[in-house]
Amino acid sequence: MKKLHGGFTLIELVVVIVILGILAAVALPRFVNLGADARISAVNGAAGGLRSAVALAQARYLATGNMTATTVALASGTPTTAAVNAGTGIPTGTLLGIGAMMGCESATACTGFVTSYATPTAVTFRPATGGSATCQAVYNGTTGAVTVTTTAC
Repeated sequence: MKKLHGGFTLIELVVVIVILGILAAVALPRFVNLGADARISAVNGAAGGLRSAVALAQARYLATGNMTATTVALASGTPTTAAVNAGTGIPTGTLLGIGAMMGCESATACTGFVTSYATPTAVTFRPATGGSATCQAVYNGTTGAVTVTTTAC
């Protein structure tokens, strides 16, 4: 009587190992760059938040009907108002303007972002970890425009 042996041959095991090696070599570079993808998404999210903040401030400003006001009331939190440009309702490029609308805690930090209010027409929001000086969302406190740069993230 012939006995059947179960199991894999050496060749079958080598083929499986080679296939797994090829899959790892193809997949690994894709997963290594997840940090850059995350920073790009964070910058794009901040840009969306900035645009929404401008729209909300302008809507609140126009709803009051006072076109000479330099502040708009916030729904809750501290501070209770945000500084805006008179006549347009666009948040100023300061911590008390766009910073208040974004809920920033201080002049240099805004929940996961490093901020700079050095120039009111170029307020920068950069991811707190990684990236470079060109991985940022820039807010213009005069026009309300938001520019996104994601090179070298």
